[in-house]
Amino acid sequence: MSKLLTKEQITEFFTRLRAQNPKPETELQWTNPYTLLVAVTLSAQATDVGVNKATKDLFKIVQTPQDMLALGLDGLKDHIKTIGLYNTKAKNVMAAAEILVKDHGGEIPTTRDALVKLPGVGRKTANVVLNTAFGQIAMAVDTHIFRVSNRTGLAPGKNVEQVEEKLLKRVPEEFLLDAHHWLILHGRYICKARTPDCAACIVSDLCNFKDKTA
Repeated sequence: MSKLLTKEQITEFFTRLRAQNPKPETELQWTNPYTLLVAVTLSAQATDVGVNKATKDLFKIVQTPQDMLALGLDGLKDHIKTIGLYNTKAKNVMAAAEILVKDHGGEIPTTRDALVKLPGVGRKTANVVLNTAFGQIAMAVDTHIFRVSNRTGLAPGKNVEQVEEKLLKRVPEEFLLDAHHWLILHGRYICKARTPDCAACIVSDLCNFKDKTA
């Protein structure tokens, strides 16, 4: 576990990431809170690129939970069969659509407690939706954020819950809304799992990772 970054280092860390990418966004394609919820649910153990290919045509006919129910389970499977675990994901998406129509009038809940009650929706998915669709401060810790937080010394933790809690405490308020997007993109393209591209890293001098590649 890397040595903790100081408050000053964390501020500089995010200042640089913001300067490089002032308005970070998810790479998943979505049109409204419902399509975002579906896309994030489908993205578990799959790439954003793969999900976007599958949802390109799906989202031309599905924009609401009602649309999803009209499409039906077999129709959904036809659209997403290129995605891993598509059978289970399709069942969860359809079950969630039923609950959204029955209990929420077809609208997407704006609280984590309500979101995680939907089939296939865990804490990470709920946090992505709250942050990206509704502009709420939430830290959706995926494998990229977990790795970057531990490797750099930003917010080390033994599990995603610990990392989430530390990030919410340690990241300065001015960066909290966009922090998870910056960290995901940094982990995906620079601070990669096997071979981090330290030579291209704009925060390399702030990072406490011992085995830098440059």
